[in-house]
Amino acid sequence: MQRALVRRPGPLLSDGLVTHISRQPVDPNLAASQWQAYVAALNATGWTTVEVPAADDCPDAVFIEDTMVVVDEFAIITRPGAAQRRAETIEAARSIANLGYRIARIETPATLDGGDVLKVGTTWYVGRGGRTNAEGVAALRQLVAPLGISVIAVPMTKALHLKSAITALPDGCLIGYEPLLDDAGFFPHFISMPEESGAHVVVLDDTRLLVAASADRSAQRLADLGYEPVVVDISEFEKLEGCVTCLSVRLRG
Repeated sequence: MQRALVRRPGPLLSDGLVTHISRQPVDPNLAASQWQAYVAALNATGWTTVEVPAADDCPDAVFIEDTMVVVDEFAIITRPGAAQRRAETIEAARSIANLGYRIARIETPATLDGGDVLKVGTTWYVGRGGRTNAEGVAALRQLVAPLGISVIAVPMTKALHLKSAITALPDGCLIGYEPLLDDAGFFPHFISMPEESGAHVVVLDDTRLLVAASADRSAQRLADLGYEPVVVDISEFEKLEGCVTCLSVRLRG
């Protein structure tokens, strides 16, 4: 079974944090419509969506990927780097536990955002930047080492999260937007994308990739590589440094 945790945008969405971009007005009605279309795209491509209870007091709660890191039946509940986002983990943890997952937690003084964790098989790259600290990298490394997973810290100074700048294709190749990476040469099998929003895709299956509508040139490049882009418009979430990856937590198997 392929399931995806999602959480609908709340009434304070327009007050969400922005770090590396200028604030723009967010249309809450359009955001709600785009979120519904995002969920529909997951459902239409074989994913069963599980809605986590809303956290209406948390403007950024829709970006649920930051609340946890999941491998097999093990969920690591994060401690977000932005203090005002930490309450988002409460219902997210309860929801994943209700699905039968074993739980561990990142504890103070460590901070870790799920969007900083890029999994490529048994190698996990973790962005060490504004939201994830060195203690967070070390805590994650300790939790997953018994599973045979190696954790590599990646310096991040130009983007909110590592997966804002780079993600992985089903074949293990990495795609990214070079201006947001401190050193693109750090990554093996790297393919440069022509747009910032083309750096992040959600792997739906071996051939289909969820891609933002703002990344039309990148979608064409991915199609040329043999993949089928499934396009969704997330413009209102992009105004808050959101991307297709951070709007869900994918649970595979």
